[in-house]
Amino acid sequence: MCNKERSGSGNCIAEVLSVIDILQKNACPGKSCTEGCDRPSLGGGPSCLVCNTRPIQLFTCCGNGVPFSMPTCKDLTIVCSNPEGASPALDCSSVFRVEKLEGNCATFRVLEPNTNNESGCFDEWLATNSFFTMDLSCLCAIRCLTDTYVDCV
Repeated sequence: MCNKERSGSGNCIAEVLSVIDILQKNACPGKSCTEGCDRPSLGGGPSCLVCNTRPIQLFTCCGNGVPFSMPTCKDLTIVCSNPEGASPALDCSSVFRVEKLEGNCATFRVLEPNTNNESGCFDEWLATNSFFTMDLSCLCAIRCLTDTYVDCV
């Protein structure tokens, strides 16, 4: 029963993504000890920029526990699927930022690791210009990573 309609309330993944989307659009400083995808504010620190992104990983119903991945660029020759369990291409990422929700669909931005992180702060991820839209009924789980600051979003 992979993310099908639950009795009484709808798609739980869509509900959590909606909370994340609102938090990212209204990012402001705040302290919260609550953990989890639906904690009420994005984290930050006194010596760091205020977080504006809650990076997530997506798990599809047929993904066998492997995070969904997409290319970090718009090169149509890059294939990110790895049915034999091999490592995905270097030009792929399994970390995303929710950008827009419409009904049971969401648009995500692909994030890539920041290999030049000299500040030691909350800027582990870089925005790419790679986007995709997914039907949320294809998802069985999401995993939230540490809140971060992503430039140019």
